[in-house]
Amino acid sequence: MDIKKLSEKLNIHFKDISLLERSLTHRSILNEKKNKALKHNERLEFLGDAVLELIVSEYLFYKYPDRPEGELTSFRAAVVNTSSLADVSKSLGVGEHLIMSKGEETTGGREKEYLLANALEALIGAIYLDQGYEVEKNFVEKNLMPKIEDIVKYRLDIDPKTKLQERAQRLLKSTPTYKVVDEEGPDHDKIFTVIAKIKGRIYGRGQGSNKQEAEENAANEALKKLEDVS
Repeated sequence: MDIKKLSEKLNIHFKDISLLERSLTHRSILNEKKNKALKHNERLEFLGDAVLELIVSEYLFYKYPDRPEGELTSFRAAVVNTSSLADVSKSLGVGEHLIMSKGEETTGGREKEYLLANALEALIGAIYLDQGYEVEKNFVEKNLMPKIEDIVKYRLDIDPKTKLQERAQRLLKSTPTYKVVDEEGPDHDKIFTVIAKIKGRIYGRGQGSNKQEAEENAANEALKKLEDVS
């Protein structure tokens, strides 16, 4: 995979292309390659998460001067959650360039929301180190800020589980239930898969680094399916 193509698509010309490569490297490849020179993207992900939060916070602070802190926090959480970041990651084609083990790839690694979201945060960390804050800010504003208007207008920041419960009770006269159907990874880096069921039927499936996040992602998928229920 030619990561320079991704660099061109992002319209960011890295001074140190190894930072871009590292941001796309999932830890699974280290066990397969046994190459001590390889570095996975988790440290960059840590940095990118912090930089992303700062940029989004600054944007919301000036964009909505009359909104209270609690609402701004809720808006920010909706912009930077796993599903939102994964959507942006998909639109940029990040999944096509992920460097991972064959085992991870055969289990759908290039489409997993949490991997795509983590890779985007790592990419943000790499851009920040290589290009500085202003280039980073422009990248985030171009790719993530368009989501904010709808989040604020339609209050998409409200807990999806609450929304699903209200809609399921109104349309189907039933309350959703959630069940963990899979756990993978070591204890310090576990990924949970949860299904959301209504009246015994599976309406949503979601993954996350904790049960709450997985339930929210499952609820979001279920909400989309309920749009077809009259």
